[in-house]
Amino acid sequence: MNIVYNSENYYVVEYPQERGYEVVDKHASRGTFFQGDVAEKFRASMVGAFGEDPSAEHVDEFLADFGGLINFPMTIH
Repeated sequence: MNIVYNSENYYVVEYPQERGYEVVDKHASRGTFFQGDVAEKFRASMVGAFGEDPSAEHVDEFLADFGGLINFPMTIH
């Protein structure tokens, strides 16, 4: 497990063995898990977002675009 990103609003964890990424919206207490090809596309998009502007505001804005997919309640994490 590798923490890829951690801000006041979101965190992203990579699970290399599962070829997956977990994305959690801290304020909504919701998360999702991308695996396989979807995870690879997510990773490429994340790298692009960091390349454009690595500020927390920009990356949080990028992650907010996934809001519709971040829909699993986080009760304990």
